[in-house]
Amino acid sequence: MDQDPKERLLLPPRAAANGPNRRGKPTTPVCGGGGGGGGGVAIDVHGLKKRGGGRRSWVRVDAATGASEAVEVAKPALMRRLDLPARDLRLLDPLFVYPSAILGRERAVVCNLERIRCIITADEALVLRDPDADGGAAADVAVRMYVDELQRRLVDRADDLPFEFIALEVALEAACSFLDAQAVELEAEAYPLLDELTAKISTLDLERARRLKSKLVALTRRVQKVRDEIEQLMDDDGDMAEMYLTEKKMRMEASLLDEQGLQGIGNNVFGSSYSAPVSLSAPVSPASSPPASRRLEKQFSFARSRHDSFKSSESSQYNIEELEMLLEAYFVVIDYTLNKLTSLKEYIDDTEDFINIQLDNVRNQLIQFELLLTTATFVVAIFGVVSGVFGMNFEDVGVFKVPHAFEWTLVITGVCGAVIFACLLWYFKKRRFFPL
Repeated sequence: MDQDPKERLLLPPRAAANGPNRRGKPTTPVCGGGGGGGGGVAIDVHGLKKRGGGRRSWVRVDAATGASEAVEVAKPALMRRLDLPARDLRLLDPLFVYPSAILGRERAVVCNLERIRCIITADEALVLRDPDADGGAAADVAVRMYVDELQRRLVDRADDLPFEFIALEVALEAACSFLDAQAVELEAEAYPLLDELTAKISTLDLERARRLKSKLVALTRRVQKVRDEIEQLMDDDGDMAEMYLTEKKMRMEASLLDEQGLQGIGNNVFGSSYSAPVSLSAPVSPASSPPASRRLEKQFSFARSRHDSFKSSESSQYNIEELEMLLEAYFVVIDYTLNKLTSLKEYIDDTEDFINIQLDNVRNQLIQFELLLTTATFVVAIFGVVSGVFGMNFEDVGVFKVPHAFEWTLVITGVCGAVIFACLLWYFKKRRFFPL
């Protein structure tokens, strides 16, 4: 009855895939827009359907030996074997963009932590490997590093952590290290740029700062999601108890052995000819029942009651301190990364405020200069009007015949213009249009 884990995972090969009677149908591209037009974007619906529901490449790491192998598993096979709903596997699908999540289920832990998408059981870890996804080369390198680190820790295991906690710890470490490395890279790019903007404002640096802030907001959202997932697990004892897969498996096996042992005792006492089940709740007459049967019934009742009480209090019997300490360690790490990003965001906001103040000052200086220029233009216009009047050829006006009349008129007009200009400046200073 026992099958090899690889045989349980792999589906039977499709015989018709390479058969002689297979007929290939050309894929009809579905184009967006109206009919007949050639400007639409072709969408390979058949390819998307095949990727969404077909087999995927996984790296399987055995819990006992640490050996790894590449397997191809279909989504329905995983759902049947691990009792996982389709929505849990959808979190791991590279076709969809889902935030980080850690889900504890009855027989598995589903992890979607940045580039590590895996399913962890008490016996093995299945790590999704999809080179066709976005950033396929980097994601493939991350998967290999995760597998190598998990194998190294299984070989050099120095504590009594169960396999699922070791695999989860490696995934958390990979995600936290990746996010922290991106935060450090963002800091190395941001601080010199912001210092340069503080010294000299340029359009190119402002555009770089805008793109950098967009990257910062996206990275902060991802870090915040990982932090929230860890915090949510730490706050819920039931979710942490669900993740003790090895202990649940051992208790289930012990429970099955107890039931088989009780059934074997019943068969030995009553014999193989006994076929009717014994009612454990009906009263038994001492006159009609042998003493051995009554003792056996009491043993059955006591064992069943212990089994029921075990099942009802199973979730509260796990010692979750071990998992809580593990999660708390990585919560501190991811919280430190989030604090760095928050400090960087505050520095960017302060720099933006400084730049806005500088731009406001420049704008105010331009307005002041424009006001001064307008005032000077008004005074010069008065001087020009007087000069234009004396430029006319009036023969009957006596003032034009007075010697040096034109020079005195220019002097008086200039003095009046200067007085008007000074009065306007005094008025602007009194109204505090600009400091003078």
